[in-house]
Amino acid sequence: MNNTSVVTMFTLSGFDSITEHRFILFALTFVFYCVIVQVNVTLIVIIIIDKSLHEPMFIFICNLCINALYRTAGFYPKFLMDILSDSHVISYAGCFVQSLVVTSSTCVDFSFLVLMAYDRYVAICRPLVYHSVMNTQRVSVLVFAAWFVPVVQMLVIIISTSTIRLCSNKIQRIFCGNWNVVKLSCVSTIVNNIYGMFLTIVTIFFPLLYVLYTYVQIVAACWKGSIEFRRKVFHSCLPHVIS
Repeated sequence: MNNTSVVTMFTLSGFDSITEHRFILFALTFVFYCVIVQVNVTLIVIIIIDKSLHEPMFIFICNLCINALYRTAGFYPKFLMDILSDSHVISYAGCFVQSLVVTSSTCVDFSFLVLMAYDRYVAICRPLVYHSVMNTQRVSVLVFAAWFVPVVQMLVIIISTSTIRLCSNKIQRIFCGNWNVVKLSCVSTIVNNIYGMFLTIVTIFFPLLYVLYTYVQIVAACWKGSIEFRRKVFHSCLPHVIS
């Protein structure tokens, strides 16, 4: 295939090795999917209804739950259909939509984990200014940025990938990922590779470093405090650690 106009469908060859156990895999996956949806919807409803949970930490957790539903909607329905199907294909546009959903949702997760770490850092290490720093307006801006920035970043790289000339339409995976499509290119993809590496550093490596930094500061603050203070800090940070 010489250019992208020829490719209208992609074949997902990753399903070739699971055909013998498709019904068991479908049942397990469907149950897992239902549990994910039920747990996240329940948490969202609880946080919305209970006014005592209308605090930055739980607002961020609520958005993590929404993001989980967003990610599962982009992966599980198609995956479940493919398990029972003999033809494992996805449209050209559908492939990029799935790639956008899966990759952007991963970046959104890291964004909210950073916000949760920042929230706990301010609450524990700078408690006197917490309510002025984490006010409603600022939390709203942070939530918007945590969604908008990763989606736009991923959209840019998806659009860039869609212009690449492809030599094949066979993806060696069970779902569409941007990197899997890039590997089908007939031309050099150095620009895409550099941008992808840059995004990995910005959206995953730096956030992990920041979370580590905030917890070093929190541990240092706990070290100077009383046992009761350490207990309160532990319960305060528990939702973030679990997330």
